[in-house]
Amino acid sequence: MVSEIGIVIIEYLKWFKGVIFLFIDIFYWIVFGPFKGKFSRRQSIFQQMVFVGLRSIIIVVFVDIFTGIVLAMQTAYQLQKMGAVLYVASLVAISLCRELSPVLTALVVAGRAGSAISAELGTMKVTEQIEALETMAINPTRFLVVPRFLALLLMLPALTILGNLAGILGGYLVGTGSLHINPDLYMQTTFKYLELKDIYTGLIKSFAFGMIIALIGCYEGLNTRGGAEGVGKATTRSVVISFILIILVDCIITAIFYFSKI
Repeated sequence: MVSEIGIVIIEYLKWFKGVIFLFIDIFYWIVFGPFKGKFSRRQSIFQQMVFVGLRSIIIVVFVDIFTGIVLAMQTAYQLQKMGAVLYVASLVAISLCRELSPVLTALVVAGRAGSAISAELGTMKVTEQIEALETMAINPTRFLVVPRFLALLLMLPALTILGNLAGILGGYLVGTGSLHINPDLYMQTTFKYLELKDIYTGLIKSFAFGMIIALIGCYEGLNTRGGAEGVGKATTRSVVISFILIILVDCIITAIFYFSKI
Protein backbone atom coordinates (compact mmCIF):
# COMPACT_ATOMS: atom_id res chain seq x y z
CA MET A 1 0.00 0.00 0.00
CA VAL A 2 2.72 2.45 1.00
CA SER A 3 4.79 1.55 -2.06
CA GLU A 4 1.78 2.14 -4.35
CA ILE A 5 1.20 5.57 -2.81
CA GLY A 6 4.89 6.34 -3.25
CA ILE A 7 4.76 5.35 -6.92
CA VAL A 8 1.77 7.64 -7.51
CA ILE A 9 3.52 10.55 -5.78
CA ILE A 10 6.68 9.99 -7.83
CA GLU A 11 4.65 9.93 -11.06
CA TYR A 12 2.96 13.22 -10.16
CA LEU A 13 6.31 14.79 -9.29
CA LYS A 14 7.74 13.64 -12.65
CA TRP A 15 4.72 15.14 -14.42
CA PHE A 16 5.10 18.43 -12.56
CA LYS A 17 8.82 18.51 -13.31
CA GLY A 18 8.13 17.91 -17.01
CA VAL A 19 5.59 20.75 -17.14
CA ILE A 20 8.02 23.16 -15.43
CA PHE A 21 10.84 22.24 -17.82
CA LEU A 22 8.51 22.71 -20.80
CA PHE A 23 7.53 26.15 -19.51
CA ILE A 24 11.20 27.13 -19.15
CA ASP A 25 11.89 25.88 -22.67
CA ILE A 26 8.91 27.86 -24.01
CA PHE A 27 10.11 31.01 -22.27
CA TYR A 28 13.58 30.55 -23.76
CA TRP A 29 12.27 30.21 -27.30
CA ILE A 30 9.83 33.12 -26.89
CA VAL A 31 12.80 35.33 -26.08
CA PHE A 32 15.24 33.92 -28.65
CA GLY A 33 13.24 32.11 -31.27
CA PRO A 34 9.79 32.64 -32.74
CA PHE A 35 10.49 35.58 -35.05
CA LYS A 36 14.17 34.92 -35.79
CA GLY A 37 16.19 32.60 -37.97
CA LYS A 38 15.35 30.18 -40.72
CA PHE A 39 12.30 28.68 -39.05
CA SER A 40 10.41 31.87 -38.18
CA ARG A 41 6.90 31.01 -36.93
CA ARG A 42 5.00 34.26 -37.61
CA GLN A 43 2.54 32.59 -39.97
CA SER A 44 1.99 29.67 -37.63
CA ILE A 45 1.28 32.00 -34.71
CA PHE A 46 -1.37 33.86 -36.70
CA GLN A 47 -2.89 30.57 -37.85
CA GLN A 48 -3.15 29.42 -34.24
CA MET A 49 -4.66 32.77 -33.23
CA VAL A 50 -7.35 32.26 -35.85
CA PHE A 51 -8.01 28.72 -34.63
CA VAL A 52 -7.99 29.56 -30.93
CA GLY A 53 -9.63 32.97 -31.14
CA LEU A 54 -11.77 33.64 -34.20
CA ARG A 55 -13.18 30.15 -34.41
CA SER A 56 -14.13 30.21 -30.73
CA ILE A 57 -16.05 33.48 -30.89
CA ILE A 58 -19.48 31.99 -31.58
CA ILE A 59 -19.43 29.49 -28.72
CA VAL A 60 -17.92 32.02 -26.28
CA VAL A 61 -20.58 34.62 -27.13
CA PHE A 62 -23.29 31.95 -26.93
CA VAL A 63 -22.18 30.76 -23.48
CA ASP A 64 -21.62 34.22 -21.97
CA ILE A 65 -24.75 35.90 -23.29
CA PHE A 66 -26.95 33.17 -21.83
CA THR A 67 -24.95 33.28 -18.61
CA GLY A 68 -25.76 36.99 -18.40
CA ILE A 69 -29.43 36.27 -19.02
CA VAL A 70 -29.60 33.56 -16.35
CA LEU A 71 -27.61 35.65 -13.85
CA ALA A 72 -29.93 38.63 -14.36
CA MET A 73 -33.05 36.53 -13.87
CA GLN A 74 -31.72 34.78 -10.77
CA THR A 75 -30.49 37.96 -9.07
CA ALA A 76 -33.64 39.88 -9.99
CA TYR A 77 -35.69 37.27 -8.12
CA GLN A 78 -33.94 38.18 -4.88
CA LEU A 79 -33.44 41.90 -5.47
CA GLN A 80 -37.13 42.46 -6.26
CA LYS A 81 -37.93 41.43 -2.69
CA MET A 82 -35.74 44.29 -1.43
CA GLY A 83 -36.91 46.84 -3.98
CA ALA A 84 -33.42 47.00 -5.49
CA VAL A 85 -34.01 45.46 -8.89
CA LEU A 86 -32.08 48.29 -10.57
CA TYR A 87 -28.84 46.89 -9.16
CA VAL A 88 -29.19 43.81 -11.33
CA ALA A 89 -27.20 45.81 -13.88
CA SER A 90 -24.12 46.34 -11.72
CA LEU A 91 -24.27 42.86 -10.18
CA VAL A 92 -24.31 41.18 -13.60
CA ALA A 93 -21.46 43.32 -14.94
CA ILE A 94 -19.18 42.88 -11.92
CA SER A 95 -19.84 39.15 -11.60
CA LEU A 96 -19.09 38.59 -15.27
CA CYS A 97 -15.96 40.73 -15.48
CA ARG A 98 -14.35 39.48 -12.29
CA GLU A 99 -15.29 35.82 -12.32
CA LEU A 100 -17.76 34.21 -14.68
CA SER A 101 -16.55 35.40 -18.06
CA PRO A 102 -12.84 34.55 -17.55
CA VAL A 103 -13.61 31.13 -16.10
CA LEU A 104 -16.33 30.12 -18.56
CA THR A 105 -14.31 31.36 -21.52
CA ALA A 106 -11.26 29.43 -20.34
CA LEU A 107 -13.29 26.24 -19.85
CA VAL A 108 -14.78 26.57 -23.33
CA VAL A 109 -11.37 27.15 -24.93
CA ALA A 110 -9.81 24.32 -22.93
CA GLY A 111 -12.50 21.95 -24.12
CA ARG A 112 -12.27 23.08 -27.72
CA ALA A 113 -8.72 24.30 -28.44
CA GLY A 114 -6.82 22.60 -25.60
CA SER A 115 -8.11 19.17 -26.56
CA ALA A 116 -7.36 19.82 -30.24
CA ILE A 117 -3.79 20.86 -29.44
CA SER A 118 -3.23 17.73 -27.35
CA ALA A 119 -4.73 15.47 -30.02
CA GLU A 120 -2.74 17.10 -32.83
CA LEU A 121 0.60 16.93 -31.06
CA GLY A 122 -0.18 13.46 -29.73
CA THR A 123 -0.86 12.21 -33.24
CA MET A 124 2.41 13.72 -34.41
CA LYS A 125 4.18 12.01 -31.53
CA VAL A 126 2.84 8.50 -32.10
CA THR A 127 3.43 8.76 -35.87
CA GLU A 128 7.05 9.82 -35.18
CA GLN A 129 6.71 13.24 -36.81
CA ILE A 130 8.21 14.83 -33.67
CA GLU A 131 11.28 12.62 -34.03
CA ALA A 132 11.49 13.58 -37.71
CA LEU A 133 11.67 17.26 -36.73
CA GLU A 134 14.44 16.53 -34.23
CA THR A 135 16.32 14.59 -36.92
CA MET A 136 16.22 17.73 -39.09
CA ALA A 137 17.60 19.77 -36.15
CA ILE A 138 14.26 21.59 -35.67
CA ASN A 139 13.36 22.11 -32.03
CA PRO A 140 9.76 20.87 -31.46
CA THR A 141 9.13 23.41 -28.71
CA ARG A 142 10.10 26.30 -30.94
CA PHE A 143 8.38 24.92 -34.02
CA LEU A 144 5.14 23.55 -32.51
CA VAL A 145 4.62 24.67 -28.92
CA VAL A 146 5.58 28.37 -28.89
CA PRO A 147 3.06 29.42 -31.61
CA ARG A 148 0.24 27.71 -29.72
CA PHE A 149 1.36 29.16 -26.39
CA LEU A 150 1.51 32.72 -27.74
CA ALA A 151 -1.81 32.34 -29.53
CA LEU A 152 -3.59 31.29 -26.33
CA LEU A 153 -1.81 33.94 -24.29
CA LEU A 154 -3.02 36.68 -26.65
CA MET A 155 -6.45 35.44 -27.67
CA LEU A 156 -7.90 34.26 -24.36
CA PRO A 157 -7.95 37.79 -22.84
CA ALA A 158 -9.50 39.08 -26.08
CA LEU A 159 -12.18 36.39 -25.91
CA THR A 160 -12.75 37.25 -22.24
CA ILE A 161 -13.40 40.90 -23.12
CA LEU A 162 -15.84 39.77 -25.79
CA GLY A 163 -17.47 37.49 -23.26
CA ASN A 164 -17.83 40.41 -20.83
CA LEU A 165 -19.69 42.42 -23.45
CA ALA A 166 -21.87 39.48 -24.44
CA GLY A 167 -22.80 38.77 -20.83
CA ILE A 168 -23.63 42.41 -20.15
CA LEU A 169 -25.81 42.37 -23.28
CA GLY A 170 -27.62 39.30 -21.94
CA GLY A 171 -28.31 41.10 -18.66
CA TYR A 172 -29.41 44.19 -20.59
CA LEU A 173 -31.98 42.17 -22.54
CA VAL A 174 -33.52 40.84 -19.32
CA GLY A 175 -33.26 44.15 -17.47
CA THR A 176 -34.91 46.26 -20.15
CA GLY A 177 -37.27 43.63 -21.56
CA SER A 178 -38.51 41.65 -18.56
CA LEU A 179 -37.74 43.94 -15.62
CA HIS A 180 -38.75 47.12 -17.50
CA ILE A 181 -35.68 49.11 -16.43
CA ASN A 182 -35.04 52.21 -18.52
CA PRO A 183 -32.25 51.33 -21.03
CA ASP A 184 -30.22 54.48 -20.32
CA LEU A 185 -30.58 54.00 -16.57
CA TYR A 186 -29.53 50.36 -16.91
CA MET A 187 -26.31 51.26 -18.72
CA GLN A 188 -25.56 54.11 -16.30
CA THR A 189 -25.93 51.75 -13.34
CA THR A 190 -23.77 49.14 -15.07
CA PHE A 191 -20.77 51.43 -15.53
CA LYS A 192 -21.30 53.47 -12.36
CA TYR A 193 -20.25 50.57 -10.13
CA LEU A 194 -18.00 48.70 -12.57
CA GLU A 195 -14.42 49.67 -11.71
CA LEU A 196 -11.16 49.22 -13.59
CA LYS A 197 -10.11 46.70 -10.94
CA ASP A 198 -13.02 44.45 -11.90
CA ILE A 199 -11.85 44.36 -15.51
CA TYR A 200 -8.12 43.83 -14.99
CA THR A 201 -8.78 41.14 -12.36
CA GLY A 202 -10.56 39.11 -15.01
CA LEU A 203 -7.87 39.80 -17.61
CA ILE A 204 -5.09 38.68 -15.26
CA LYS A 205 -7.00 35.46 -14.70
CA SER A 206 -7.42 34.96 -18.44
CA PHE A 207 -3.66 35.33 -19.03
CA ALA A 208 -3.02 32.68 -16.37
CA PHE A 209 -5.70 30.40 -17.83
CA GLY A 210 -4.23 30.77 -21.31
CA MET A 211 -0.83 29.62 -20.06
CA ILE A 212 -2.41 26.65 -18.27
CA ILE A 213 -4.34 25.48 -21.33
CA ALA A 214 -1.32 25.79 -23.62
CA LEU A 215 1.12 24.15 -21.20
CA ILE A 216 -1.09 21.19 -20.34
CA GLY A 217 -2.29 20.60 -23.89
CA CYS A 218 1.21 20.73 -25.36
CA TYR A 219 2.82 18.66 -22.60
CA GLU A 220 0.24 15.89 -22.79
CA GLY A 221 0.49 15.87 -26.58
CA LEU A 222 4.28 15.71 -26.66
CA ASN A 223 4.32 12.88 -24.11
CA THR A 224 1.68 10.70 -25.73
CA ARG A 225 2.36 6.96 -25.80
CA GLY A 226 0.47 3.96 -27.13
CA GLY A 227 -0.87 4.81 -30.57
CA ALA A 228 -4.47 5.93 -31.18
CA GLU A 229 -5.58 4.83 -27.72
CA GLY A 230 -2.79 6.91 -26.19
CA VAL A 231 -3.92 9.98 -28.15
CA GLY A 232 -7.42 9.61 -26.74
CA LYS A 233 -6.12 9.25 -23.19
CA ALA A 234 -3.78 12.24 -23.57
CA THR A 235 -6.64 14.38 -24.88
CA THR A 236 -8.86 13.39 -21.97
CA ARG A 237 -6.10 14.07 -19.43
CA SER A 238 -5.43 17.44 -21.04
CA VAL A 239 -9.03 18.60 -20.68
CA VAL A 240 -9.54 17.22 -17.16
CA ILE A 241 -6.26 18.61 -15.78
CA SER A 242 -6.85 21.99 -17.47
CA PHE A 243 -10.33 22.24 -15.92
CA ILE A 244 -9.02 21.41 -12.45
CA LEU A 245 -6.10 23.85 -12.68
CA ILE A 246 -8.30 26.64 -14.05
CA ILE A 247 -10.63 26.39 -11.04
CA LEU A 248 -7.69 26.10 -8.63
CA VAL A 249 -5.79 29.06 -10.07
CA ASP A 250 -9.01 31.10 -10.18
CA CYS A 251 -9.45 30.49 -6.45
CA ILE A 252 -5.82 31.47 -5.74
CA ILE A 253 -5.93 34.70 -7.79
CA THR A 254 -9.29 35.66 -6.28
CA ALA A 255 -7.88 35.12 -2.77
CA ILE A 256 -4.81 37.22 -3.61
CA PHE A 257 -6.92 40.16 -4.76
CA TYR A 258 -9.35 39.76 -1.88
CA PHE A 259 -6.83 39.62 0.97
CA SER A 260 -4.33 42.08 -0.50
CA LYS A 261 -7.06 44.65 -1.23
CA ILE A 262 -5.27 45.56 -4.48
